[in-house]
Amino acid sequence: MMDTQSTMIDAAKLDALVGRAVGDLSAGYGGVMVSLGHRLGLYKAMARAGPLSAQGVATKAGCAERYVREWLNSQVAGGYVDYHAISDTYELTPEQAMVLADEDSPAFIPTAWSVPASMWLDEDKAIDAFRTGKGIAWGDHDGRLFCGVAAFYRNAYRASLVAEWLPALDGVVESSMREGLLPTSAAATVTRRC
Repeated sequence: MMDTQSTMIDAAKLDALVGRAVGDLSAGYGGVMVSLGHRLGLYKAMARAGPLSAQGVATKAGCAERYVREWLNSQVAGGYVDYHAISDTYELTPEQAMVLADEDSPAFIPTAWSVPASMWLDEDKAIDAFRTGKGIAWGDHDGRLFCGVAAFYRNAYRASLVAEWLPALDGVVESSMREGLLPTSAAATVTRRC
């Protein structure tokens, strides 16, 4: 145990650090809730539906109301879902839907939580890598890492590849079209495997 008696502790610095650590811990819990909301279809059930009761969300998503209510309240606390106290209903704004429900949105984020989840699952491998210096081969990581990385970058790449990146390379678009290599839609270049 560290001897704090002989060291002067700056209370403001300590409070700031504890606040940061609690915020990071809260983000970890929030990430699990976002991932659950995505995987259970809760955000999709709410998207463009207007205000819904917890039972309404549960029914649309095929889940138990009690758990959905707790999940909704955690989402309200995190700022991911809006709550209307007078009607006891919950709503996903268009902006929230763009980030949480629209899998084709360049701002879609729920699947990115698979990356830190995989890091927890690979913690023992990371400890071994630190001790031995041998590293971790890409293929030895938990599968959630691959799916999380692919899903996180998929929409940004899809939005930029045909519209911005290929045209920036002299002659690539024209040559690809002549050869029939460039699809008519950027969406056709993406394969969802996760």
